[in-house]
Amino acid sequence: MAIYGYVRVSSADQNEDRQMIAMSELKIPSTHIFMDKLSGKDFNRPSYKALTDKLRSGDLLYIKSIDRLGRNYDEIQNQWRILTKERGVDIAVIDMPLLDTRNGRDLVGTFLADIVLQILSFVAQNERDNIRKRQKEGIAAAKARGIHMGRPVKKLPENFVELAKLWERGKLPIGEFMARTGLKESTLYRRLRECKVARKK
Repeated sequence: MAIYGYVRVSSADQNEDRQMIAMSELKIPSTHIFMDKLSGKDFNRPSYKALTDKLRSGDLLYIKSIDRLGRNYDEIQNQWRILTKERGVDIAVIDMPLLDTRNGRDLVGTFLADIVLQILSFVAQNERDNIRKRQKEGIAAAKARGIHMGRPVKKLPENFVELAKLWERGKLPIGEFMARTGLKESTLYRRLRECKVARKK
């Protein structure tokens, strides 16, 4: 039997120390700890895939909390079933001792563990949905205050309208128009449409 640990943070600037300390306290070899710095929206993560390739029947996998495994309700349930039922791997959730497949293998213990797993995976999914909702609300509020989101809009040269008129009359090739404005073709056409709308107003 081999012991493994899985650590996940949502982005490269988040700190994984709390999870790594928990793994070291369990004496898990550093070579058996797999870490992803990616969102938990799905299981398409390189280190998680490498981990599942290593896992064999009878192995034990530690995770700090259920949301470190993932934040998608259905996929958490599915991965748990694949690892424990199909692959014969034991899973222990450090922050939730009830979610330890080594304990309570009788009918009641399995039933309780299944209920706890469903509740916690639902909470993880709900938190992910709330984060996305808060992000959308924050973006909408910022736009309402006039804050531009995304890349800064490139300033047009002062003679853009004159250049556009020359191009429209066929006196300025598109390549030269792009070079003189510093815009890509798709951006140039979009800004032309915007300027025409502005002139109509």
